[in-house]
Parts: sequence; structure tokens; C-alpha cells
Amino acid sequence: MSTAAEQTDLLPGQNLAHLLPPSWKQVIPTWFAEDTPSYDWAGFVVGEEEQDAILWGKSGGVVAGVPFFDEIFKYVDCTVEWLVPEGTVIPDGAKTKVAVVRGKARDLLLGERVGLNLLARASGIATVSRRFRDLAREEGWGGVIAGTRKTTPGFRIVEKYGMIVGGIDPHRHDLSSMVMLKDNHIWAHGSITNAVKAVRRVAGFSLLVNVECQDFAEADEAIAAGANIVMLDNLVGAELHGAAKQLKDKWRGKREFLIETSGGIVEGSLTSRVGPDIDILSTSAVHQGTPHVDFSLKIQPRKK
Repeated sequence: MSTAAEQTDLLPGQNLAHLLPPSWKQVIPTWFAEDTPSYDWAGFVVGEEEQDAILWGKSGGVVAGVPFFDEIFKYVDCTVEWLVPEGTVIPDGAKTKVAVVRGKARDLLLGERVGLNLLARASGIATVSRRFRDLAREEGWGGVIAGTRKTTPGFRIVEKYGMIVGGIDPHRHDLSSMVMLKDNHIWAHGSITNAVKAVRRVAGFSLLVNVECQDFAEADEAIAAGANIVMLDNLVGAELHGAAKQLKDKWRGKREFLIETSGGIVEGSLTSRVGPDIDILSTSAVHQGTPHVDFSLKIQPRKK
């Protein structure tokens, strides 16, 4: 794997932390309230002497979650000096110095578990996201790998951020980000055509409309009704690629739309779902059940 800038397609000087809204910092006190709801018994022992602590990367993966880690330790009056940039791949099988955290011993230990849990989760998502994207590129496919909205409640911004650091598309961030009409929406409204027309009247021109379809006929109806994206859900093999090609051939020069494949996509089945007529591959496998990257924070022994 190459450098962080290449992996995330950043231009020089760009910083992913600039994507984050100011409001996300409001969650930091709630994380500490959860982890230390009452007395810090062990913190009483260590006192307030200024210390350095090394952040070690202990398993291979992509480092992600830097702005969150920084803010966690800022909350307890500590500073973080990063020795590797976000997006760096740390090697497996050896300990890697990732950062130095400085502050009072008691404060370092207050932030330790909150910071490590955050970093481990974000880095795990970035690592799997990077692997999925690289697999697709190795196949010569230039489409979009995207995550899904099946994220952890209250932790979505971290998980979506991990996907971005890993180099994939985070997909929609919430129900307001894009119109997605799934099977329940269609069944509740009566038909794909009626549902698309109804939402178009209120959503305006600025929102894309994505319609979940079970086969060629449903996708064809959705495109005719004005959908921007048709999601061929749980279609595989010849049925998937045949339907995608048929749709592109039928509507070429008449309508602009994208074809998304989704449903049950894991690392082992990814390459079978990409193809010349597929534009987007969306999967929750990049963030649900992903292994964490192992980090530890070790206060340096006092010099005698």
C-alpha cells in the first residue's frame, strides 16, 4: 500500500478533519461521563506529574480517527504529537510508534481507554475499507465502493469518517442526505412510479433519488419514473450483469442514471459483483463486524 495522500485521493495540504462539523465535539463529554461516571479510584494513585505516553500500533492496519483522538485528550488537558499521518498503513507483526501523548499522569489515564477504543474502531473500518477498494482496483474496476447507513447509533460520524480515510465513499449519512426508496416505501405507496413522482414533488432538484429494485422490470420502471440511481438488490452473477447491461443499452442517450449493486457483499464475493455496467457497490461489510486495529498507550518509566 502507498501513502495516505494517494490512498485517500487528497491534494497536498488537504485535511480530512476539515470535513467534520463543530457540533460533533459535543459528544466528547458524554463519552467521558460513560467511562468515569463517579470517582476515579485508580487515578487518585498516580497523581499529577507530567508524563509522556507512547501510542503503539500493535497490529497492522490503517491509522484513522486522529481528530477524535486529539479532541479526547484535549478534553483532559493533554496534547498529542503524531509521528505518522492519518491514513498511514502500520505493518503487522511489529510494534509501531504512532504518537506521543503528553500530560499529567492522572489525565493521561482518564483519556486512555476512551481514546484507544475510538482509534481502534475507526482504524478497523478504514483498514477493511482500504482492502475492499484495493481489491476492486486490482480488478480494473473504476466504480465507487460505498459503505451503508447500517452504523452504530451515536457513533455514525466516526464510522463514516473511517470509511473516508480508508478511501471509499461513505454513501448517505442520514435519511435527509439522499432519497432512498426501499421495498417498504414502494409497498406502502403502491408502486415505484407513484413513489418516485410523489417524492420528486417535495424533494426538489437537489436531491438524488435512489430506488431499490428486485429485478430488471422494477429498475426499468424506476428509470422511466426519473430515478437517478437504481439499486439492484441481492442480484448476483449473470442475472445482475445481464440486467445492468440491458438497462444501460435500453436507456443510453435517453436518461442519465447509475446502477448500484448491494446485498450480501463480503470480501470474498466483491469481485464477482463488479463489472463494466456497475457504477456503485455498497456494502455494510466494511463497518459491521470489522476487526479492530490494536493500539496501546504506555506511560514512560520515570528517569532516576
